Amino acid sequence: MKREHNFCVGEYYHLYNRGVEKRTLFKNPYDHNRFMTLLYLCNSYEPVDIGAYLENGGSLRDLFSRKRKNTLVDIAAYCLMPNHFHILVREGSEKGISIFMQKLGTAYATYFNKKYKRTGTLFEGPFKAKHVDTEPYLLYLTAYIHLNPVKLIEPEWKELGIRNKKSSEKYLHEYAYSSFLEYAGGIRPESSVLTNPLLDFARIRRFSDLVEEWSSKTPLFTNAIPGKASPSLL
Repeated sequence: MKREHNFCVGEYYHLYNRGVEKRTLFKNPYDHNRFMTLLYLCNSYEPVDIGAYLENGGSLRDLFSRKRKNTLVDIAAYCLMPNHFHILVREGSEKGISIFMQKLGTAYATYFNKKYKRTGTLFEGPFKAKHVDTEPYLLYLTAYIHLNPVKLIEPEWKELGIRNKKSSEKYLHEYAYSSFLEYAGGIRPESSVLTNPLLDFARIRRFSDLVEEWSSKTPLFTNAIPGKASPSLL
């Protein structure tokens, strides 16, 4: 997942990628939880090796309390879908995003290939990155990223809008593989993935806020939406 990109310290970026040939990246809850644990652990200059820890009876959730020295990026939001993922980050140090994503991609691909007895590339090329250069776009992306799981119950929500808001809201509150629960005010071990000060800019978004922001900003940001620019990604 290594790539060359002119990332600037202090700037926000939307990072995303999918499985090669649209392959499912997360086959079960453990796969999801493994990736979320890596979101936390790979955000450090320290090497990542959790195999021995788990073999000795440790749990993935316990790893969210492991102390880190210096982080590479500030993670503002994320969402894991069956065959792709989204991460909203701020570059924390020089080459922080590149190092973080290389560690994350290598660690998860190694785990996945070993578990499912496969070889070769897991991701569809280097991760994609879009610069988030305005605050409205930043708020819009929190909505876009956190509403992504609605597609699993309403496949055409992006084109036609969310038809059943009540069931969609309930689904998002039950979907454990994104940072929506933190934005809705929840606290869990996985909350350590996010850098707390970044939650302030979103002022703890309610589901209705996310829907409103998506609906009102879509025309303005059509050309910057991954689903529009690269329809096959999502």
